Amino acid sequence: MARTALVTGGTRGIGEAISIALKEAGYDVAANYGGNDAAAQAFNERTGIPVYKFNVGDFEAVKAGIAKIEAEVGPIDVLVNNAGITRDGALSKMTPERWQEVIDTNLTSCFNCAHAVIDGMRARGFGRIVNMSSVNGQAGQFGQSNYAASKAGLFGFTKSLAQEGAAKGITVNAIAPGYVDTEMVRAVPEEVLAKIIKRIPVGRLGNTTDIARAVLFLADDAAGFITGATLSINGGMRME
Repeated sequence: MARTALVTGGTRGIGEAISIALKEAGYDVAANYGGNDAAAQAFNERTGIPVYKFNVGDFEAVKAGIAKIEAEVGPIDVLVNNAGITRDGALSKMTPERWQEVIDTNLTSCFNCAHAVIDGMRARGFGRIVNMSSVNGQAGQFGQSNYAASKAGLFGFTKSLAQEGAAKGITVNAIAPGYVDTEMVRAVPEEVLAKIIKRIPVGRLGNTTDIARAVLFLADDAAGFITGATLSINGGMRME
């Protein structure tokens, strides 16, 4: 029987590539989204992957949304915490609302979703949780104190939850992408993007499929000895 995977923010950008890759690998996939109904509907029609709209930053909304997914698609074996937003600005000009919105969507969402699936994974003796961080969570970025804090927080969350799940067959890992050719990155001014690419040793932006392949690797049954790790995929922009 196919395993069931949930990808948050799974209808666009990196999330879309992950959802499609998991489906092509034989998983039963559910894709969450937060607000763009037109994009989600187009994704569903193009891929046949069912879509579920709920706010991943809202604990009760996540609980209800995941209960619906598990009733309609199946118990979630693989959780990819991919949903993320930016609300950039220097700290002196950042509002509390912009700070909290990013923290809720990028970091609290991972707690909300993991909390909703962890007991089922423990009972079944299997689980794969992949948390999408960022090179800017590792290195910081001017004007992104909220985003960098949210993505850096995922490293501690990943390592702690990995220790809690290891004895029950649950692995928890993080991926830290560099700059990937997505709508979010393409919104950066052209001259700024050119400077970013100059800092990438391989000389290009990443592709969404570069990230999706890594998720497939970590989600596989055979990856059970990898947990609490961070896989950096950034074209050499930051080497550790």
